[in-house]
Amino acid sequence: MATPDQKSPNVLLQNLCCRILGRSEADVAQQFQYAVRVIGSNFAPTVERDEFLVAEKIKKELIRQRREADAALFSELHRKLHSQGVLKNKWSILYLLLSLSEDPRRQPSKVSSYATLFAQALPRDAHSTPYYYARPQTLPLSYQDRSAQSAQSSGSVGSSGISSIGLCALSGPAPAPQSLLPGQSNQAPGVGDCLRQQLGSRLAWTLTANQPSSQATTSKGVPSAVSRNMTRSRREGDTGGTMEITEAALVRDILYVFQGIDGKNIKMNNTENCYKVEGKANLSRSLRDTAVRLSELGWLHNKIRRYTDQRSLDRSFGLVGQSFCAALHQELREYYRLLSVLHSQLQLEDDQGVNLGLESSLTLRRLLVWTYDPKIRLKTLAALVDHCQGRKGGELASAVHAYTKTGDPYMRSLVQHILSLVSHPVLSFLYRWIYDGELEDTYHEFFVASDPTVKTDRLWHDKYTLRKSMIPSFMTMDQSRKVLLIGKSINFLHQVCHDQTPTTKMIAVTKSAESPQDAADLFTDLENAFQGKIDAAYFETSKYLLDVLNKKYSLLDHMQAMRRYLLLGQGDFIRHLMDLLKPELVRPATTLYQHNLTGILETAVRATNAQFDSPEILRRLDVRLLEVSPGDTGWDVFSLDYHVDGPIATVFTRECMSHYLRVFNFLWRAKRMEYILTDIRKGHMCNAKLLRNMPEFSGVLHQCHILASEMVHFIHQMQYYITFEVLECSWDELWNKVQQAQDLDHIIAAHEVFLDTIISRCLLDSDSRALLNQLRAVFDQIIELQNAQDAIYRAALEELQRRLQFEEKKKQREIEGQWGVTAAEEEEENKRIGEFKESIPKMCSQLRILTHFYQGIVQQFLVLLTTSSDESLRFLSFRLDFNEHYKAREPRLRVSLGTRGRRSSHT
Repeated sequence: MATPDQKSPNVLLQNLCCRILGRSEADVAQQFQYAVRVIGSNFAPTVERDEFLVAEKIKKELIRQRREADAALFSELHRKLHSQGVLKNKWSILYLLLSLSEDPRRQPSKVSSYATLFAQALPRDAHSTPYYYARPQTLPLSYQDRSAQSAQSSGSVGSSGISSIGLCALSGPAPAPQSLLPGQSNQAPGVGDCLRQQLGSRLAWTLTANQPSSQATTSKGVPSAVSRNMTRSRREGDTGGTMEITEAALVRDILYVFQGIDGKNIKMNNTENCYKVEGKANLSRSLRDTAVRLSELGWLHNKIRRYTDQRSLDRSFGLVGQSFCAALHQELREYYRLLSVLHSQLQLEDDQGVNLGLESSLTLRRLLVWTYDPKIRLKTLAALVDHCQGRKGGELASAVHAYTKTGDPYMRSLVQHILSLVSHPVLSFLYRWIYDGELEDTYHEFFVASDPTVKTDRLWHDKYTLRKSMIPSFMTMDQSRKVLLIGKSINFLHQVCHDQTPTTKMIAVTKSAESPQDAADLFTDLENAFQGKIDAAYFETSKYLLDVLNKKYSLLDHMQAMRRYLLLGQGDFIRHLMDLLKPELVRPATTLYQHNLTGILETAVRATNAQFDSPEILRRLDVRLLEVSPGDTGWDVFSLDYHVDGPIATVFTRECMSHYLRVFNFLWRAKRMEYILTDIRKGHMCNAKLLRNMPEFSGVLHQCHILASEMVHFIHQMQYYITFEVLECSWDELWNKVQQAQDLDHIIAAHEVFLDTIISRCLLDSDSRALLNQLRAVFDQIIELQNAQDAIYRAALEELQRRLQFEEKKKQREIEGQWGVTAAEEEEENKRIGEFKESIPKMCSQLRILTHFYQGIVQQFLVLLTTSSDESLRFLSFRLDFNEHYKAREPRLRVSLGTRGRRSSHT
């Protein structure tokens, strides 16, 4: 049965040394100790304990075997594995899979290199190792075993021997004076040792022949890779005091820091929010500063990675935000690819066990050079992350676009690439909106907003609006407005006009941004290609919509009908309607019935040129009675109405119809004043001959004629101003704008401007309230004059009738041969005439009072006109007082109108 010593690896290793060299155990002690040291320093996997490096090695192996699909699948599975928190030792699992995947029939490639390394070091360094003989069972093979045994006993021969070897190797012991191989004696070998001597000579010849001349060694004769491992072992075993750290160790730490992982000597300082080298590390200032500069990449990487990790799972971040995160991930993948190359370079040095030379090895300064461009990219990405905090959708795209305005072409190219990815969802929203009229904006990222609570009749005005904060900065406000109008026009046609014409027949659909590359190509020509697409869709959809409104729904015909009926443009119809309505409207408002007035309206239509209008227009024309107040007559509550619905209600909204109603009431009242004054003038002409036989009444009639003439002049000037300067000029301007309108919004805006203009110039706005009150007072005085004149004429005609009856009775009696009148009858007649004559001064006084009030109101009205900010109203005051009649009576008019007179005299 074998003893434990015979089963120990140390015994087997010692037997191997004896067999190769053909010497006894005592003679191969030095070679055996060196073999233990070499095997102990390399008793570790050839792959660094880094999950990312193992994963990259697996992918490279799959690609080398032409299994690209499996490599892509492995990347996806590794990403899922990385996101799982259940497994702790992911590196071990990946390394196990890598080891199991190796072909067992293929001889490992590392065997020859390690054998060569062992053979190269053995003849050169064996004689430099001090002679310590110990039992093979006490010599550990690995760093972990040495650490465990060193804690047990400091006086152990084996531990002391390995420690001395390590220290001696690092301190550079002096070479031994003999020239033979260590352990080789000068005496001749015996017959039994012949075979062993031949084997030892063959090995020595092989080692010498295979040693490359360019092999890099340390100054003490130890290979640099072995020296690096020895230094690493010593650093790992040292737990107190300052540590001597080599540049190679710093390089390895820096590569971890690049990925945001703390190294052994460089760790994240949460207080100062930066990576710092351990204070107990013994480093030169230049190496420490270089390490800190390189560590900035890790800090930048962490900043970007933290942002993407937080936002990638946030659904409310939207498609634009996810595209931004995808762009950042893409840049990080490029960064990881660089790190993979650096790790492979470092791993190659470790796997071969030798340094590749100063021209190829990794140093801190080489890392500074190689990471210069990646650092600029990471800085740009980190700045973008800071600038995009709290933004989403189009606002996020604007933030990214702001960074393209730089003079650095490298930075601009990077940001433009990211912008093409970020803006791709925005452009997808845009093309879906302008070509299909569909708005799929779940996370409110697009600059067009929709309100689903708005009803169809308010679709054009309220349903779709612009989110100004979401308009990308690479789009102008005019482009955004056109985009809004395009989609709104399509939806208006489908939902309001019930026109289901496909958009492909309205718009020549061009290629949309189907990929980020299409978006990138579009950004290179924003002023031509992008603008051209928007303009083409805008003009075609707007033209189609206006054609539908004009041809199918007769928008312009309805607009002209408003002008003719609600703005009193159809003169013969309005005059005849007033004649027919007069008997009804003089009655109290409470006694009116709408069906009676509707019948009169239809009669007026049939009797005038209005009968030739379209039945669709006449069907919408109707009578409306306003709210009745105590004492109102039919004139105060009567109004015409025009019913609008469907698509034309988008132009003629409720607010617009309310304005039309106000203007109609004003114009109707002014037209009534003209109608009243016309009746007054007719009364003058009809009664002038009848009252010629009443000379005592001539003074009253003269006053009445003068006051009526003043009122006629006032009303004629007001009617001229309203009809020509306000209505006709405004209507002509509206019609020109409507004919030139490119979209429905232009028509709506022009129509609203038209209504606002006539509301303002007809003194119906809030700024003209005082003027309107004075004008209404003038209208009231005209009605008072009508009532007074009617009373005067009534009294005069009654008196005239009595006088004619008295004369007729007198003549009849004379014909009968009787006295014409008796003394009593004559006295009674004279008394009655005297009473009538006594009432004439009272009538004159009433007219003088009426004239005084009227002139005072007109003077106040003129004062307000001259101080108005509207130039047309100031010109109206000139015509109302063309002969300066009121200027002589009102001192305030002398100042303003006098100044006007002096200016005209100079001219």
